[in-house]
Amino acid sequence: MPPNMAIRFRILGSSSSGNCALLQTDDCRILIDAGFSARRIAEMLEAVGESIDSIDAVFLTHEHGDHCCGLSGLRKRAELPVFANRGTAEAVQRGLKHRPAWRLFETGARFAFRDLEIDTFLVPHDAMEPVAFVFAHGHDDLFSPRRSIAWVTDLGYAPELVRQRIREVDLLVLEANHDLRLLDQDTRRPWSVKQRISGRHGHLSNEAARDLLASVERPTWKHVCLAHLSRDCNSVESIDRTFASFREPANGFALSVVLPESGSFSFESA
Repeated sequence: MPPNMAIRFRILGSSSSGNCALLQTDDCRILIDAGFSARRIAEMLEAVGESIDSIDAVFLTHEHGDHCCGLSGLRKRAELPVFANRGTAEAVQRGLKHRPAWRLFETGARFAFRDLEIDTFLVPHDAMEPVAFVFAHGHDDLFSPRRSIAWVTDLGYAPELVRQRIREVDLLVLEANHDLRLLDQDTRRPWSVKQRISGRHGHLSNEAARDLLASVERPTWKHVCLAHLSRDCNSVESIDRTFASFREPANGFALSVVLPESGSFSFESA
């Protein structure tokens, strides 16, 4: 990493088909979720000049395959710490033939890993014990300014706790999964699946994500990144239309979108 680089973050891929991000500091490289095959994650890392062998830990939000399927291919890294709460670890373990080096945390706990501080909080989703993360780095002084990133995907709605946790971060990665009209018109998904997606333990729609952003008072965001888009039930046109007001300079933050097909996103802060 460049000298004095405090934090570097890159979404390797994010959609309903797979989610994984790389977070780097001076002292560690971690993956946030591992929702692609280990081979694909290795290819993604190699494409940005990194190696899967240099990863120091994996942090899991929940047990759905688009967030954890890469663990089976990472069995050669038997010593690699995998951070999850007990509900997630037990659910993931049932689908594995090996036992990862689990590092269990209590949902709602704040703890450290190397030079990162991790804040965990429950989100409403149809999984055993789904969480979102805030990763923070630095001591909030002249020589080590504090920088933070919120990873908030897979939630059916945003309770007050979510608003509180995301208000004072530098980068917010937020789910904008589907357009309500496109979901309703989709012919591939049965009614029951559509109900699950749009329900209170499903996924945030574009409209719900927009309303969440608008409801947070005096946020400190420098950048908001919309992620976990559905390939079939969302579109660039819908995103542009729904979030048009947030592209105004007066908002004080930049807005980016990770597209399902080949999207990526990077953020650096000293």
